[in-house]
Amino acid sequence: MSFKGLKPISYGGREVWPLIEGGKGVSASNHTSSGAWAAAGGIGTVSAVNADSYDPEGKIVPQVYWQKTRLERHEQLIQYAIDGAVEQVQRAHEIAGGQGAININVLWEMGGAQPILEGVLERTRGLVAGVTCGAGMPYRLSEIAARYNVNYLPIISSARAFRALWKRAYHKYGALLGAVVYEDPWLAGGHNGLSNAEDPLKPEDPYPRVKAVRDTMRAEGISDDVPIIMAGGVWFLREWDHWIDNPELGSIAFQYGTRPLLTHESPIPQGWKDALRDLEPGDVLLHRFSPTGFYSSAVVNPFLKSLVARSERQIPWSRVAAGDHTVQLDVGVKGKNFWVTPGDRERARQWVAAGYTEGLKTPDDTLIFVDAAERAMIRKDQADCMGCLSHCGFSSWKDHDDYTTGRLADPRSFCIQKTLQDIAHGAPTDDNLMFAGHAAYRFKQDPFYSNNFTPTVKQLVDRILTGD
Repeated sequence: MSFKGLKPISYGGREVWPLIEGGKGVSASNHTSSGAWAAAGGIGTVSAVNADSYDPEGKIVPQVYWQKTRLERHEQLIQYAIDGAVEQVQRAHEIAGGQGAININVLWEMGGAQPILEGVLERTRGLVAGVTCGAGMPYRLSEIAARYNVNYLPIISSARAFRALWKRAYHKYGALLGAVVYEDPWLAGGHNGLSNAEDPLKPEDPYPRVKAVRDTMRAEGISDDVPIIMAGGVWFLREWDHWIDNPELGSIAFQYGTRPLLTHESPIPQGWKDALRDLEPGDVLLHRFSPTGFYSSAVVNPFLKSLVARSERQIPWSRVAAGDHTVQLDVGVKGKNFWVTPGDRERARQWVAAGYTEGLKTPDDTLIFVDAAERAMIRKDQADCMGCLSHCGFSSWKDHDDYTTGRLADPRSFCIQKTLQDIAHGAPTDDNLMFAGHAAYRFKQDPFYSNNFTPTVKQLVDRILTGD
């Protein structure tokens, strides 16, 4: 029996529970977690973002970039990504044993998104039920999915975004719209679709936003049987009982991104799992340091605090004396053409006295102050760029045309590929970006996890189905 008569849905030609494992970033959901989620009767999601490959002994193949130019390294990255995702899908399919369904997840803003998606689908025919895709406006998703006869599940954060995608492209391939994923921009972990019109500090109730998505779908003639998947902040199903079997919303499914991190099959290192148990409300920050330019949500740890502090040691400057910029900066920079306010010069002198001796230019005509070691790391990471994003604020890389965004590289950001690969493969959690949803503090409060209990994926899915 399931909570409140939660019923299976038809997906990918079989009956599955309307419970979806969120496909998380770089190697945070892989074949072991997604295969087990499908085996438990749900929809498992392999992250196809620079996924791991294995050598003949079963060891993870390190993604080493030995080519000289960014463009050549980008080509390496695409090959790594295709090979890794194909292997993950094949292994997940074996673990699933014919139960549930396997989706793959890609970010439209990742570098080489289209050739990677095509390369993976070409080599996994019959194994992948659908593709979830967000981080940007993936207009070509439906067309690619149709070519390989798989479902597509766009990730959106507003009815307006879905309507734009449907009108421009998706209406041509309506039969393969597997579901619409509403990812709440205030609650979900990882990258969030917060628009400029929305206040990051003022969360909105998801119910009217999801109802607006359903109203938009109905207006376009889309059946109520096409589920809307609620993603972000979902913990106990009993807290969503008024959503289930609600004629206003139509078919509803639920995506779990954070809870599956703390399972036996979760591939994240033990240090990351342990850290999740200690989080308090407010320990996940919605921030804008990502080189994608999107807001994203991550655990407040020393890595994130260092980015906050880096941006706080920031002053505006101009090349000539103008307005309040009446004095020349005499610390942290070479040359005299850095005009600042008297107050900002004093602040800069204090930072330099504290050891933050290096002034670095940002694209916004400001300077940030860092110490020599941080400057060296920033410059090395920028030089080592392998083109993992379609547009990268940190390195100024772009994956098409002239391969540059035309903007100054931004030292307030960071190399997202490096830190996500590092944390997923055992590097210290304090030194890296640790994605999590805003409900992660509930691990500490939920009696299910008391006495250091770590469930299997099957135990977690069974628990969720009780309403808890």
